[in-house]
Parts: sequence; structure tokens; C-alpha cells
Amino acid sequence: MRIPKSVLLVSTALTMATPAMAQEAPAPAVAPQDDAAQQQQGGLNDIIVTARKRQETVQDVPVAVTAISAEQIATRDVTSVEKITAIAPQFSVGRASNGSGAQLTLRGIGSSSTSIGIEQSVAVVVDGAYYGQGRVINEGFFDLARVEVLKGPQALFFGKNATAGVISITSADPTAAPEFMLKGGYEFRSQQYRVEGYASFPLTETLGFRLAARYSKMDGGYYRNVADDINYTEVDSVSVLAGGTGNPTTHVATPAARKAPGEEEFLTRATLKWEPTDRLTATLKGSFDQSTVNNSSWNYVAYRCGNGETSQLNGYACGKDFVTHQNNMPADIAATYPYAKKDGSLYNKYRSAGGTLNLTYDADELQLSSVTNYQWNNNRWTCACDFQSGGSENGIGPTWATENSSWKAFSQELRALTQFDGPFNFMLGMLYQKTRRDFDQFVLTGGVSNSAAPAGYEYVTTAKSSFTKGETMAVFGQATYKILPSLELAGGVRYTDETKNSFFTQPYNNPLVLGIFRDQNDPDGLGVVTARQHFTNWSPEATLTWKPTPDLMVYGAYKTAYKSGGFSNGGINSKFSTDPTADLTFDPEKAEGFEIGFKSTLLDRQLRFNVTAFNYKYKNLQVDFFNSPIFAFQTLTADARTKGVEVEFEFAPNGVPGLDVHGSINYDEARYIDFPLAPCFAGQTPAEGCNLQGNSRQDLTGTQLSVAPKWTGNLGIGYEMSVGSAYKLGFNVDSKYSGSYLASGFGNPLSRQSKYVTLDAGIRFGAEDSNWQLAVIGKNLTNRFYVTGVVDGPSTGGGTGTPAGVKADQLGFGTLPRTVMVEVTKKF
Repeated sequence: MRIPKSVLLVSTALTMATPAMAQEAPAPAVAPQDDAAQQQQGGLNDIIVTARKRQETVQDVPVAVTAISAEQIATRDVTSVEKITAIAPQFSVGRASNGSGAQLTLRGIGSSSTSIGIEQSVAVVVDGAYYGQGRVINEGFFDLARVEVLKGPQALFFGKNATAGVISITSADPTAAPEFMLKGGYEFRSQQYRVEGYASFPLTETLGFRLAARYSKMDGGYYRNVADDINYTEVDSVSVLAGGTGNPTTHVATPAARKAPGEEEFLTRATLKWEPTDRLTATLKGSFDQSTVNNSSWNYVAYRCGNGETSQLNGYACGKDFVTHQNNMPADIAATYPYAKKDGSLYNKYRSAGGTLNLTYDADELQLSSVTNYQWNNNRWTCACDFQSGGSENGIGPTWATENSSWKAFSQELRALTQFDGPFNFMLGMLYQKTRRDFDQFVLTGGVSNSAAPAGYEYVTTAKSSFTKGETMAVFGQATYKILPSLELAGGVRYTDETKNSFFTQPYNNPLVLGIFRDQNDPDGLGVVTARQHFTNWSPEATLTWKPTPDLMVYGAYKTAYKSGGFSNGGINSKFSTDPTADLTFDPEKAEGFEIGFKSTLLDRQLRFNVTAFNYKYKNLQVDFFNSPIFAFQTLTADARTKGVEVEFEFAPNGVPGLDVHGSINYDEARYIDFPLAPCFAGQTPAEGCNLQGNSRQDLTGTQLSVAPKWTGNLGIGYEMSVGSAYKLGFNVDSKYSGSYLASGFGNPLSRQSKYVTLDAGIRFGAEDSNWQLAVIGKNLTNRFYVTGVVDGPSTGGGTGTPAGVKADQLGFGTLPRTVMVEVTKKF
């Protein structure tokens, strides 16, 4: 029996001592009113967060945060990290097939997707546990209590540092009374069936249990693959080296799945919550997720081409549409190829498991908490890694690869938080984390084979094997002091000590490519790369908060953050390079800057209006690229700055219960401020700036960062009303705007994404007591195509640094097209 997948919330943790937990709370006490008067009141509800490990309303915490409630998650169909972007327009997610698997960007700061060794600048924290790997986007969301997007550097409260921000996710806990839910849905574009449910009930007076599960399967997909059969012709190295012709053999590669991604997903989570006393709480969560898609690069679209209107590989028209052109690995080759399906079909199979134990002891003046987490994931794929297949008659021919990579991590965090009545309080904590990544990849390219190769390697061009072991220890603390009843000063620091030990080799290379890929037994002694990296860092921060009235707050903050350097396990040990260790290692990333904010609740609690201004400098921003002259991937570092202003509001008028109007407008200028020897983009000419270091480098100082629009915003309205005494009707309409931006991190004008607007809407009808509900949820109803990241098309473009340069085809990470979901929910 196949175990499938859906849209899980990644792992596990506790819920009480969790960072940034947002929840709805009633407004402050007012004069008693009868129920009818309360219904007429309307107005705003408070949102509770614990972004500083203290329960505070979102209007009281001096942090720029967007909180998403369980109700919003359901009504907006927020079932993945990617779908958060509709609610937080400064946040962007680019889904990639290989490397880290994702490019998460917030306020214009993100991490390259092409290196599996880079931790994300935007960290994801699930139930208090840190998930820094890009593959977290493969996890689905379900049965959530809340999601929060914290913007800017976060050094103290989220496990490890996060230089650009944090996505904090909290799953639902057991309920005091028995509660059961079953939900079924169907999405028309992808022909996706979805079933999920939960059972929550007390086992004893002090022990609660919750079990949630979700399954989904697509009979279709979001993207169409329009491709024809192509030929892959290879020559046998044994014959060539013996002076023969190589006995050229042609293999047929059939089109990949016509509709992608054809996802099948299964996920489940179990929670035990034990409260033996009113002081002690223990919460144990465990989860499992498995997902399979029929093409790892299903959203790669040739939306702009370097020679005009058609692909340089296959002649298909380039365009901004939900269309790809990819082919399976030839079946006769795949039959014995490592980690390939026997029929050669493309795929990506992701599995993960995790568990978190969260303990909290709450004394009168001191709260002690512990978060223990273990996480594991494995990702395997076969990729058409030119992302737009073209036959051997077009030059080098198609490229395929297979990969098997695993990640596991154990972490232990301890905190002590005082709760004195006086003006002084403090928090002290420590973190220990131990990690390991294992990586194997097998590349098929170049039209070569080796009949004398070991079993399974006849058609492998080059193979990679690598691992990285990591160990992190950190201590951190914060003190808060109320100078006046309305004026508070907070200051803290985190000290981090990290060690990474890495290994990389290419255990097999076809004899005809040994002049490109360095063999592990190469006579120059550089065939095995080992690296021991040791990093230490102090990250201080300070905040001054003034509350002249209960409904007004002004704060100013100085913040720093740090993200460790690392090792590119998926890189290349190139024979053209004299220092492969330098190619595979990269330095830490650091952030430093200031933020000021104004938060207000106005018009008798009808209007929430907040403004934030920020200015952060990033030193050694990690930027990954392919260095063509030495045929190697390298992670460079550049200095950058992001600065801007964010304005957000929410209006819930008294006398109109159920009405909510909300929106934001954001200005952000994110640019390189020191990148004087940046790599040229493929096909860049000297007249376009590729005129440094022998016409191989350009000066990108002052250039816009990747996926960094100057203007973003959103505007929405929601309304819910009673229909008679037994039913209720609700709807929401939400739009998101993004200005234009460069998808490339290297200033390539061909990569520019024009400005766009997307529109989401939903309507729901059900019982007044929420016992049942029928809902229709539409997303991207204008069917707008846009990209949130890009790679140069492999084997396209050329003449870099010459007047005759031809730009590479731009393969963009496309997002989802128009989707319409019908859902039926029943509670018991």
C-alpha cells in the first residue's frame, strides 16, 4: 500500500513555551452588556503573541510581526509555506528542484536555492523547534493554531539566529472537551482530492490527546508539460580510448508527465499534553510526512529567452505561462541507474519525521522551559536538469541527474524567565544542536558511457558523495527594566559557537571527463576535500519602548543577527580549480541595523494602525553562482542593505459585527552596497558591464537584490453574518500587489519580473455553531503568472565578456495558477 502526502505542518514541539504564538484574546474588560449589545459592538480583538517568551498582545510587543489566526489559515487555505505570501506580501518563496530546494526572501533578503549547504536567512520555526533547511517547503500545513511572520533580524528567541526574519508555526493542542472534525475537499485545476481530520479528547483529567491526519492526491496538476520525444546519443569511452569510434548509441527519452506535479501526500501528527499541576505542563508532539511528485522541476518555465522568442535548446516558444518542456530519462539507461525509476520517469520523493518535547514549569516568579527536538528528512529525485529538454542533435545534449540526500538534527534548548512584579526581569537560556547531512548525486550528461564501469555506473558521467557534521552551542539572555511605568529598556545578547566538519569527493567519473571533474584518486592530491570550519559570534540587541497610553506604543530597536558559514555538499570539484576547498566553503552572514515602530489602536478599538521603518546592513550576504571558467559552483559573499517603511491597518467598525477591512503598503529598497567583483551573468557583454578581471566580473554595487520589489501591498475585506438563527454566511476578498523586480541575483535585465496583482476570494455557509460548513476558496483568480526566483538555462547563452555575448534562457520558478477548492467540514 502506498503511503501518500498532503500539506502538513512540518514537525513538532510544544505549544506553551513556544516562540511567537499568536492567538485571539478578548478585548479588555468593559462595562457589562447583554449578548445583543455585545453583538452590536463589533470592533477589534486582541492578538496574543509570545515573541519575547512573555504573553503580550501584538500591539504591545516591539517587533514587526504579521500574525495569522487559525480562522484565517482555514478561510485562506494556507496549506504551505508558499501560501503565506498572500497574507505577508514582503515575504516570497521560490520553489526549486535541487540545491536547498527553496529561496525564502523577506524584505528583499534571502538565500540562494542552488546550494544545499546554505541555511535560510528566513528561518522556519515549528512548535518552538528551528528548521533552517529549504526543504521545509516540502512540508504541508494542517491542523494549525497560528502562524506568525516576524520581520528583520531575530537573535534571541528562536533557537538559532535568523538574519532576515522568522516564520513561526504553531500546531493545535488537545482540547479540554472531546472534539472531532472531518474535512473533504476537491481542487478543480489540479484535480486534487483532499481529506483531513482530527480527534481531540482528554484521556484523564490531566492528560489530553490529539491525533490529526491528512491525505491528498492529484489526478492532474497545475502545469502542462508540452514536450516531444528526444534522442540522447552517447559514445563508449572504452572504444574511444582504444582509438575506435565510440560505437555511438542513441536512446529515446519520452516526455515527462503531461500534468505536473501530480502530487500525492500523507501526513499525520500526534500530540500528548500533560498538566499534572497548574504549574507544570509537558507537551509531546510527533509527526510524519511523505510526499511524491511526478517531476522535481515541475514549475521551471522558460519565460524569457536569450536569443529572442524561442528556447536555445529545443526551439519551443518562451513565454509567461504555466507550461514546461521536459523529458524522462531514457528507460533503457534508467533500468540500472542509481536512484532512478526503472521506467526513467521523473520524480521527487520527500519523507520526514520529527518529535518535540516541551516542558514548562511556571513558579510564581520564575518560569523554566525546555524544548527537545529531533528531526529527520530524506529527499530523492530524478531531474531533467537542463529544465527544458533538447536532444543531442542540439549540441551537448540533455542532462539528467538523480540525488539522495538526508538531514537529521537533535537540539536541546533551556530557558529561565523571571516574572517579578518589580521593574526588572530577565531571561537566560542555552541551546545545543547536533546535525548531519549526507549527500549523493549521479549526473548523466555529455553523451558518454563506459562499458567497463562498475555495476550501475555505465551511463554515469560523474558522481558526488559528501557529508557535513555540525555542532552548535549558544548561550543567550535578555534583561528588561521599566525606567518609568510607560518606558521600558530591554537589552540582550547571544553568543554562538559552531563547528562544521565536511567531506566531499567524486568517487566515479567517466574517463572522458577526467579533464573536467577531478577524480577522488587524482595524482594532484586534491580529489578528496575535507574542511573543518569553526565560527563564533556575539549578536547583541537593545530596544526602548514607550507606551504613553494603553493604546499607543512607540519603540526603537538596535538589532544584530548571524547565520553560520558552511559547505556546499552539492558543488563540483573541478579539475580547472587549484583550490577546491575554497570553492566549496563559504563565510558567515551577519546583519546589523535599526528599526523604529509605531503601533496604535484607535477609534474606540475599531482601527489598528501600525508603522515600521527599518534600515539593516548585511555583511557577507551568501550568494551562490556557477563559475564557468573553472566549471565549479561557488558561494560568494557580498555586502547589502535593506531599508524601508511598512504601514498596515485593520478596521472593524462598531455596529457592524463580522466586518473586517485590512491592508498594508510597504516600501523597501534592498541593494548591494559592496559587490565590486561580482560574477557576470551568462552572455553579458563588456558594454553591459562585464569588463573586470579579464571580462569575467562586473561591479554590482548599487544593484537591486534578487526578488526585492520596491513596493508591495495587500488589501482585503472579510464579512460574516448570521442567516436566521441557525446559519451563518461569510466571504472574503483579498488582493496582493508586487512591484517589478529582478529574479536574478546578478543584475540580469532579462530576468525582470514585471509588477503584478493577484486576487483571492472565498465564500462559506454553515451552521451558526460551526458544526458544519461548505466553503469555496479561490486563489490567484486572475491566473497571473509570475516567478519568484530564476536560474540560467543550462547549456544556453554564451560569449560572456565578449561583444557577441548571447544571454542564457531564463528558467523561472513559477508559482501556482488559478485554483478553486470546494470544501465540506463536519465537526462532531
